[in-house]
Amino acid sequence: MYTDGACRGNPGMGGWGALLFYKNKRRELHGAELLTTNNRMEMTAAIRGLEILKRPCRVELYTDSQYLRLGITEWLADWKRRNWKTSGRKAVKNRDLWHSLDEAVQDHDVHWHWVKGHAGNEGNERADALANDAIDTLLLQKKEGIR
Repeated sequence: MYTDGACRGNPGMGGWGALLFYKNKRRELHGAELLTTNNRMEMTAAIRGLEILKRPCRVELYTDSQYLRLGITEWLADWKRRNWKTSGRKAVKNRDLWHSLDEAVQDHDVHWHWVKGHAGNEGNERADALANDAIDTLLLQKKEGIR
């Protein structure tokens, strides 16, 4: 699974994309929000990708977000132990999404990998394109008064 988030302004209009592979099958997911942050979109891409899985899976998840990867693999346990406070005793940002992500990984064996963004990695580039296409669609809908 490759996931990515994008934001035009931060905060601003944002999109997320997830690209899933299983055997010879491929599935693309994407969505957008009017007012969000890049970190929220990075997290949403991973959550939505994991939530769509119908049974427990071993997942190789590739992201260009160190915030997402380090948050779930290193920081989350400490935040929960400190009652959702950072080491500096501030409230953890995006707590709602960290809860959702923590729940989404429970049934799966997820291995988190960091890839450099915008560096030619085909899966990452496609996830980025999905996120940006979602923003473009939302912009068009907004312009046409659909949303």
